[in-house]
Amino acid sequence: MIKEFKDKNQWALILGGSSGLGLATAKKLAKHGMNICVVYRSPRIQEETILEEFKVIEQEGVQFKAFNTDAFNQQKRETVLQDLKSVLGNHQKIRIMVHSVAKGNLKPMVSDEKAALQHDDFTLTIQAMGISLYDWTKSIFEAKLFAADARILSFTSEGNSKAWQSYAAVSAAKATLEAITRNIALEFAPYGIKANCIQAGVTDTLSLRMIPGSKQIIKHTLKRNPNKRLTTPEDIANAVYLLTKDEASWITGTVIPVDGGEHLI
Repeated sequence: MIKEFKDKNQWALILGGSSGLGLATAKKLAKHGMNICVVYRSPRIQEETILEEFKVIEQEGVQFKAFNTDAFNQQKRETVLQDLKSVLGNHQKIRIMVHSVAKGNLKPMVSDEKAALQHDDFTLTIQAMGISLYDWTKSIFEAKLFAADARILSFTSEGNSKAWQSYAAVSAAKATLEAITRNIALEFAPYGIKANCIQAGVTDTLSLRMIPGSKQIIKHTLKRNPNKRLTTPEDIANAVYLLTKDEASWITGTVIPVDGGEHLI
């Protein structure tokens, strides 16, 4: 395997990198020689399993740093970046930031049986899954940690334009994420920063299983997808890897479906 990022003093900062798409991305980039920093949040009961996954990354021979902290807290975000700045020193930079966080409310707008979606539910979800992309981008930029040719990637879904039961707050957050991505691509372009969203196909992750009716979504997708299978975290990680390469430097400000043609039907 070609390790094109080895010895280039480049890092990937992955928000939400302890499972699902984020973890698969961390493993993929590490295989190609990228140093990895993961920011994640997990309870103590899951920590042993997560640390075992992190060992797999470290075995690739790359530098590795992990922070189990609240990625949505401004003070803790600044603490992470200060610590990371000490690790990177003067000669290492962040080549790519991957936004793979999932925190929000999956409530129906109207229900006689369950708690219904409220204004605060929208606020929390949009802040966590949308606006936090800008918060991290701005903080990294102000800390002067981005490489000269940096990439910002985040994960959206087809729920950005389709109405799914109990998905309204997350759908609004994904639309916000995409809008912010476009403006980052525009306004940070003079500084060499590119920003894109990957629209992942239906992927069997913990986040999917939290969506009401997820079993039906999976069943429908297996019939609908031209390739008759779900998207895997590795499919998405492969796309992130491609967009991290030098050859992808002219791709910015767009939403790229990575779903085996799922969006065609």
